[in-house]
Amino acid sequence: MSFEPVLQVKNVNKAFGGVQALKDVSFDVHEGEIFGIIGPNGSGKTTLINCITGFIKMDSGKVTFRGRDISRQAPHKIAAMGVTRTFQIMRPYYTLPAYKNLIIPLFSPRARKAGGWRGGGKLGDRGTVSIDILEEIGFERDSFVPYKLASTLPTGYLKRLELARCLALRPEIILCDEVFSGLSMSEIASMVPLIERLQMDGITLIMIEHRLRELFRVSKRVMVLNFGEKLSEGIPEEVMADEEVKRAYLGSEEVEESV
Repeated sequence: MSFEPVLQVKNVNKAFGGVQALKDVSFDVHEGEIFGIIGPNGSGKTTLINCITGFIKMDSGKVTFRGRDISRQAPHKIAAMGVTRTFQIMRPYYTLPAYKNLIIPLFSPRARKAGGWRGGGKLGDRGTVSIDILEEIGFERDSFVPYKLASTLPTGYLKRLELARCLALRPEIILCDEVFSGLSMSEIASMVPLIERLQMDGITLIMIEHRLRELFRVSKRVMVLNFGEKLSEGIPEEVMADEEVKRAYLGSEEVEESV
């Protein structure tokens, strides 16, 4: 893992009417790490991801990816640079089979430029490549599941489909918005090694998560937001010992389970 920041967020502010959703939030993410973002409900976590990925425009501040200012770029242009994201409320093409959800990102200029999946060469048949990616992300290749309509898939498969659509773009960074939420304990147990494998493949991950115990298994550095402000940043044990963090989480089940 490199200690040079691949993504830098500097003094980001965002208000909705009279509500300040983000207040001078700054942090760096190093290449190849899994960086966690935690905080109580309404603390501004998803708003922060939306600002970084261009889905909403920040009022002030700056986001740079590999030294390039992406603060005012459109979402599709940011994705084309290699910065992708999942959604807390999954957004598949519900009327398409699971594997065809990957056809659109595979037609993107970034995917075409990258060449074949896990081996270079021509991209080849995109349907086959879609199945390859789905298999890598946990779909059973020889089952009918990849061919089912996305609208019929349970939450566990939809979460994996979100990740698969990111992988189709050959990302450098994936911002995951509560990838563990809504999953059973057995589904989480199978998702954790998948996250670790993505990191081993060289992908940098930023994870918003309420399931702290599971997050702390994969993330060695986390940041805490509360009411749009950064409370603390560091290794999980030190962060959760911070008195301000304890007050923000006071009585929350997540903290009780994680300490």
